[in-house]
Amino acid sequence: MMMATTLDLHLPSHVEQSVFDDGRSMASAVADSVAAMLRLGLWQRGDASLLVSGGRSPVPFLRALSQRRLDWSRVSVSLVDERWVPADHADSNTRLVRENLLQGAAAGANFVPLYGGEPGPEEGLAACELRLRSLRRPFDAVVLGMGEDGHFASLFPGGDELATLLAPGAPTVAATHPASAAHARITLTLAALQNARNLVLQITGERKRAVLERAALHNTDERALPIAALLRQTAAPLRVFFSPTE
Repeated sequence: MMMATTLDLHLPSHVEQSVFDDGRSMASAVADSVAAMLRLGLWQRGDASLLVSGGRSPVPFLRALSQRRLDWSRVSVSLVDERWVPADHADSNTRLVRENLLQGAAAGANFVPLYGGEPGPEEGLAACELRLRSLRRPFDAVVLGMGEDGHFASLFPGGDELATLLAPGAPTVAATHPASAAHARITLTLAALQNARNLVLQITGERKRAVLERAALHNTDERALPIAALLRQTAAPLRVFFSPTE
């Protein structure tokens, strides 16, 4: 595995940064870092909580983490967001986590889904929030990705709902209907994600790097690039992992 070096990115000084030559090395390093966070939680508190993202980009990390030695029976895993589709749907983040993380010894983890089978995310909010109460907070690790439009979790640019999702007093979960996405979704809000001992953001590619640097500018509108809100927050420590290639 390549050693990490300080990123030459224009980001806030409170954001820790590491860069790797390729995505495989980065995925392994993120898995090592997250495993260490979980082990510390297990040692200090007896159990640990982890939130992960869906999509294609996290797959190498999820597979690498599944191979790390942990007392998985004392780890609870959930998602930062979910498309409102059944768990066996091709677009389900639950399916992605089950197929790539909850394998081998990691299958012993306690998985807490966001999707509950209700007709829509609005109808599922109360039950979802109740399920999430079983996870220890602050979360030991929250692992996020970012889209080229600057969204993270299901906090998409534009729309009247975004200001509420980014507000300090927002509820734990919210329903979203992003115009740029195929499915309605349920997502943790920024306030809920910040209730974490560690925030991890992994990104790949120069196009996303450019978006991240633009979001870090002091005058960037969070409604246009929601990731700016994550970079500016200081409630939870944030570490960025970057690779120019997959």
